[in-house]
Amino acid sequence: MNLRHSAHRKTPPKGGSSISDAEAPFCAVIGAGPAGLFAADALARAGARVVIYEHKASPARKFLMAGRGGLNITHSEGLERFISRYGAAAARIAPFIRAWPPQALRDFCAELGETTFVGSSGRVFPASFKASPLLRAWLRRLSRLGVTIVTRHDFAGFAESGALRLIGPDGEFTRKVDALVLALGGASWPRLGSDGAWAARLGAEGVRVTPLVAANSGALIEWSAIFRDDFEGQPIKTALLRHGASTARGDVVVTRAGLEGGPVYALSSQLRDVTQKHGPTTLSIDLRPDTSLDCLTRKLSRRPQKQSHANFLRKAGFSKVEIGLLREARGEGLPRDAETLAGLIKNAPLTVTGVGGLERAISTAGGVSFDELDDNLMLKKLPGVFVAGEMLDYDAPTGGYLLQAAFATGLAAGRGAARYLGLSPDQSVAPPESGQTGLSPRQSPNGRAPEASNKYSL
Repeated sequence: MNLRHSAHRKTPPKGGSSISDAEAPFCAVIGAGPAGLFAADALARAGARVVIYEHKASPARKFLMAGRGGLNITHSEGLERFISRYGAAAARIAPFIRAWPPQALRDFCAELGETTFVGSSGRVFPASFKASPLLRAWLRRLSRLGVTIVTRHDFAGFAESGALRLIGPDGEFTRKVDALVLALGGASWPRLGSDGAWAARLGAEGVRVTPLVAANSGALIEWSAIFRDDFEGQPIKTALLRHGASTARGDVVVTRAGLEGGPVYALSSQLRDVTQKHGPTTLSIDLRPDTSLDCLTRKLSRRPQKQSHANFLRKAGFSKVEIGLLREARGEGLPRDAETLAGLIKNAPLTVTGVGGLERAISTAGGVSFDELDDNLMLKKLPGVFVAGEMLDYDAPTGGYLLQAAFATGLAAGRGAARYLGLSPDQSVAPPESGQTGLSPRQSPNGRAPEASNKYSL
C-alpha cells in the first residue's frame, strides 16, 4: 500500500480493529453525490469493502435539488459534439465520457427501474421526471453490494502520519484505508454540502487546485426599481442572447438581481471572465429570433397612427415583460420609428455587471488540475487517492453535461481505485440477495454500526 496516510500506520483505527485486517481491501469514498455513489458502486462490484462518508445528514442533496426541475440526466446529441461542450477541458474529459457515454447512463437508469426519454431539446430525462425514485433504487442496490453510507462526517484532510482525518458527531478521528476516492463536489450551493473546503486541505499536500468560481449562474443586471418590482419572476420565452460572438437560445426569467435561465447559464462563464477583467459588459437579447429584421419592420409599420406602440405591441403578441424590457434597455420611451423599434426588439442591450455568486450557482469552475492526476484520476502526489466529479478542473453548461461527467469520472475513479487495490473492475461481483445489507459493526467505519435513526445508513 503506497497511500502516504495509511501504508505504515502502527496504531489501530479509533473504535475498533483495522478494516485493512479484513480479507477484502477497504476503500473509503468521501462524498455521497452522484460521483461518489458511482465510484462506490464500481468498487463494491469489484469486490472491495466500501464506506461512503457524507458531510450532510442524507446523501445526494444537490442531485435531489436538480430533480426538482425534471432531472436532466444527460443529452442525446452526437458524442463528438457532446464532448466539445466541456470547452478547454474537453480533451481531458473525453476518455472518461467515451468509456461511459450517455447511452451507458441511460442503460444504468433502466437497470434501476427508471426508463429515460429524449425531450424536444435533445435533453434526456427519467420518465418520472424526478430524482428521488432513481436515488432510492440506487441506494438499495448499494446496500445489496454491502456499501455503508455514514452521514455527518467531514473530510478534515490528512494527519501528520498521513492517515485520513475525519470529523464525526463524536469528534475527530483517523482512519486507515487501502484506497480513497474524493468526490466532495465543487463550492456551489454550499448549503447542500459542497463548500469547497477541501481545496485548502489538498493544497496543503502540494496538490495544485485552480481557484473555484461560480459557473452556470445568473447574470447580474441593475434593473430600475419599477421594472424589478413589476416583473420579478416573469419568464421571457424563446429569446436569443448574444455576448460577443457567442449566442444561446431559450427561455429566461427576470429576477431581482438580473436574468437566469439556460441561455444565461450557457454564457455565464464568459460573462464572469469579462466582467472580472474589464468591468460591466453588454448582453444583447433578441426577443423574436425567428423573425427577420425586415419582416419585423414591415409588421411594425402597420401600426394605426392613433394607437400607441405599447398597445400595438401587446396586440401583436408581445408580453408586458417584453415591452418593459425594451423600455429598460432603451432607458426611455419606445421609439416611434418602426425600423428603430424593430432593431431594438432584435438587439436590446442590457448592461451586465457580473454573475451570481457560488451560493446560487448551479456548478463550479476550477478544481484539481488534471496535471496532478494520472489516467485513472489518481493524485500523483498522493498514491492511492483518487478524485472524481466536480472537484476536477472543468467547466460545462447545463443540459446533462454536468451529471454525465460526474457519473463518468466517478466510474473512472472507482475502477482506478479497484485496479490499485489489485481487483479487476471488469469482472463485477453480483449483488447479494436482498436482505444482506450493510457492513457488520466490526466492518463499519468506526467499529460500530451506523445510528439506527439515520434512514440512509445502509
